[in-house]
Amino acid sequence: MTDQSRPSRPVMLGQNQYGKAENRVVKITRDGDTHHIKDLNVSVALSGEMEDVHYSGSNAHVLPTDTTKNTVYAFAKEHGVESAEQFGIHLARHFVTSQEPIRQARIRIEEYSWERIETPDTGSGSIGADEARHSFVRKGQETRLAQITFDGERWQVISGLKDLTVMNSTHSEFWGYVKDKYTTLKEAHDRILATEVSARWRYHWSSDDTRMPNWEDSYEQARKHMLQAFAETYSLSLQQTLYQMGSRIIENRGEIDEIRFSLPNKHHFLVDLEPFGLKNDNEVYFAADRPYGLIEATVLRGGTEPQIPVDLTNL
Repeated sequence: MTDQSRPSRPVMLGQNQYGKAENRVVKITRDGDTHHIKDLNVSVALSGEMEDVHYSGSNAHVLPTDTTKNTVYAFAKEHGVESAEQFGIHLARHFVTSQEPIRQARIRIEEYSWERIETPDTGSGSIGADEARHSFVRKGQETRLAQITFDGERWQVISGLKDLTVMNSTHSEFWGYVKDKYTTLKEAHDRILATEVSARWRYHWSSDDTRMPNWEDSYEQARKHMLQAFAETYSLSLQQTLYQMGSRIIENRGEIDEIRFSLPNKHHFLVDLEPFGLKNDNEVYFAADRPYGLIEATVLRGGTEPQIPVDLTNL
């Protein structure tokens, strides 16, 4: 029911953007008989002087989303795909600098990794390992992520990954927590710690006046430090492990200022085997997929302000 006592106020347009989502592009680079694959899922979002198209339907400032799709494919040929970040930078710069009404471009990219299929040595009667340089199998681990935002002056590059499942089969405990009348969970002094990592990290680089990071090397190094911290931390809580993973990256990668994690706790519960006359000495577990604890936090370099949206990683 309308409140007639409230004064009438004009309706206004709020934040808006448009673009083409999930453009699937696969770029093959042929180096003789050896081929290299970059497999991307690219989403383009543009914003700027778009009031008229919302108010009156005028498309005078609208670059068709079909054109943005075509640009993605053309740029894969014209610029190649050195890295997800570099490809996104090419696209964002193009849209902002070539179209006057567009004030900001945001490019989100998922990258799917492939690895070569190993084949028998030559002389075995088959094609041979030295010749099978164009056969790949899709990796079943994480998906690499990148988000590039450009407003004509400043850049923001947020990289990361999702669906990276990791496990420590020991060196994890959980005890000393708050208990009330609804608490049934038993304290654990030796448990499995497993999670599916979703992480985003923000680069310090934000201006064309400074040198860009080596995007490929930085990703591999951030991933390495993240996994090493997970493996080397004797964990009393998943929160503690999260902080160590983030700290290791910040301490070792000067180009990264901020990292945010979303870590679902993939619970493994000991199965009660006593009804069968068997002792379960931390050997047999039930892997529960839901419900699950969800631990999320941001780790920052001292003196910096958080910029990664909290809803970019959470479930």
